[in-house]
Amino acid sequence: MRNLTLLTDLYQITMGYGFFKHGKHEEEVTFDLFFRRNKLITYSIAAGLEQAIDYLLSWRFTEEDIAYLRGLNLFSEDFLAYLKNMKFTGDVYAVKEGEPVFPGEPILTVKAPLIQAQFAETALLNIINHQTLIATKSSKICRAAGKGIVMEFGLRRAQGPDAGIYGARAAIIGGCASTSNVIAGQAFNVPVAGTMAHSWVMDYPSEYEAFKAYAESYPDNCLLLVDTFDTLRSGVPNAIKVFKELREKGYKPKGIRLDSGDFTYLSKKARKMLDEAGFKDAIICASGDLDEYSIASLMQQGAKIDSWGVGTKLITSEEMPALGGVYKLSAVLHEDGTETPKIKLSDNSEKITNPAFKSLYRLYDKESGMAIADLITLRKEEVNENEPLTIFHPIETWKKVTVENYRAVPLHETIVKGGELVYKFPSLQEIKAFSKAELEKFWEEYLRMDMPQLYKVDLSPKLYELKTAMIREHRGE
Repeated sequence: MRNLTLLTDLYQITMGYGFFKHGKHEEEVTFDLFFRRNKLITYSIAAGLEQAIDYLLSWRFTEEDIAYLRGLNLFSEDFLAYLKNMKFTGDVYAVKEGEPVFPGEPILTVKAPLIQAQFAETALLNIINHQTLIATKSSKICRAAGKGIVMEFGLRRAQGPDAGIYGARAAIIGGCASTSNVIAGQAFNVPVAGTMAHSWVMDYPSEYEAFKAYAESYPDNCLLLVDTFDTLRSGVPNAIKVFKELREKGYKPKGIRLDSGDFTYLSKKARKMLDEAGFKDAIICASGDLDEYSIASLMQQGAKIDSWGVGTKLITSEEMPALGGVYKLSAVLHEDGTETPKIKLSDNSEKITNPAFKSLYRLYDKESGMAIADLITLRKEEVNENEPLTIFHPIETWKKVTVENYRAVPLHETIVKGGELVYKFPSLQEIKAFSKAELEKFWEEYLRMDMPQLYKVDLSPKLYELKTAMIREHRGE
């Protein structure tokens, strides 16, 4: 395993040195990781937690690391000696991977000595931002495909090996059935899928001979790429010819793949040709610059497509290539059990942070089981389900609703306690199933692509009062 301890920005270490010099490095603090509202974000799927925790618990400043830092001529020897022995000793609280999450929510909270909590920022954001982004894109694509199967085909277009590997992991969390990425399949024990490239067809003297050779190689899994020359006048007829030969030998052909052209027209024509030839069970797969918008459009047009291979626009989240997650100090904790809440102010109300050590709840209607809203509270607050609860928009406070007959479910799990892992990570397929089940608890209007209703994420009255008082105090009001 690679040592990623120095996967950080220089200023994390220079700040750590400053904290060390001023005796603040062991001060216990809390930091929250969250993402801000974006017009392209309707919801997100939390992902990357397992890799983030692995990073935290694997800190190890090697002799080579210390020598490199010494060569920067920025740090004293006593600080370098401190780093050499530094390990993560704090706590981590986070939502489960696969959980639908919304802007402003603390999806991960670190409670640790200041130097440790600060040093963790860059890598935590790098890991969780990326996987959450891709899991979210995958979820939207899979929702658009309905009952159709989605395969992740993005490795060759990913921004490097790590983006390809962990992007494939995130895509499975979001709902993809398989990946073309063999090393990801091995690493995460998930299905791999793939057929042939156009080069296979082009290498043979004729398209028929190419299809025949492939069928002989994979008689039980014969899915043929039919658009190398002419989809309807050559590709599909040659595929049907080979399928008939397979059937005579007792094999059942899998189907065809379209990679270019008018997918609606071609799939309808191909479906008719396959059905008339007696191959009603043969699937039609489409690939080629697809995303949730193009898939939704094709579905609306009645395209006869059973599975989708999605690459570039999934693995790069082309429309929104960065989640925009941030990691902010929220409290300084004291030995007597009290805390000093911290807040970041801004002229932009969306960028004002929520202070204090916090908890996150999801409110569900007891009758329907559907999600009503999320509530961010002070850590020691309890939500009394037996009393009506009035929630309100944190900025547009006149927007209020009173909820009754609800369940308040805490979303934060304790992942690390005192530097020790206390949480058992589920398998990737378990995370995928969990995410699908959780999404089904949200009304469609919150998840739709076009003009979604904004899901309510509100502050408890006590947290709102604290935040408002701190804003007024800092502004001298």
